[in-house]
Amino acid sequence: MQLQQSPVLRAQQPIAKTSDLPRLNRSPLATQADRVVPASTYAAKRAIDIGVALVGLCSFAPVLAVSAILVCVSSPGSPIFVQTRVGQHGRRFSMYKLRTMVVDAHDRREELRLLNEATGPVFKMKHDPRVFPVGRWLRKLSIDEVPNLFNVLLGNMSIVGPRPPLPSEVEHYDEFALGRLRVKPGITCLWQIGGRSNVDFDRWMALDNKYVETWSVLGDIAIILKTIPAVVFSRGAY
Repeated sequence: MQLQQSPVLRAQQPIAKTSDLPRLNRSPLATQADRVVPASTYAAKRAIDIGVALVGLCSFAPVLAVSAILVCVSSPGSPIFVQTRVGQHGRRFSMYKLRTMVVDAHDRREELRLLNEATGPVFKMKHDPRVFPVGRWLRKLSIDEVPNLFNVLLGNMSIVGPRPPLPSEVEHYDEFALGRLRVKPGITCLWQIGGRSNVDFDRWMALDNKYVETWSVLGDIAIILKTIPAVVFSRGAY
């Protein structure tokens, strides 16, 4: 299946705000108007979410505890970082991560804006000075995302789905990019296994829309399995 390319973003003239998102199909039987998904498929996806989240939290509990201690020792402040993200149908929720940046990272973002290495409305730097050394390793190994499993149990995220964007990013989305909000956001996705930060914004949106249009339980399982080598080899993680 050939990926559709995203129209050019109009960064200077935002066309969407999270408060003005179109009322997408909220039926439990469909993710989009021309595709019907049985309720049993959603039930199976939720069962996988809960099972993987519980196993993951139990397995990584010692790693999470040690990592939290290292964060506290390395940088003053809470080891858990809570940030507002945009989920399915534009609903906002609080996402949990291990903190990898200094506590005043948001205040320092503007002074680094000209050094942004990402395309589209996303801000990313390979050598972001706001990331402390321990945080850099947590990102490289994706350990910082383990607390996302609590979001999965709460039901505002899935194991597999497009990564949840910031409200400030969604305000600059075009209609094609908004399509990724038709499903619940996830911890891993096609973008995650396809190179992450090495993938430009247009292809990222195309991968997410491809997932929205073709997702299945077996497809989710395949993505979960492919995530393991992607994390081990730290592809595009920074």
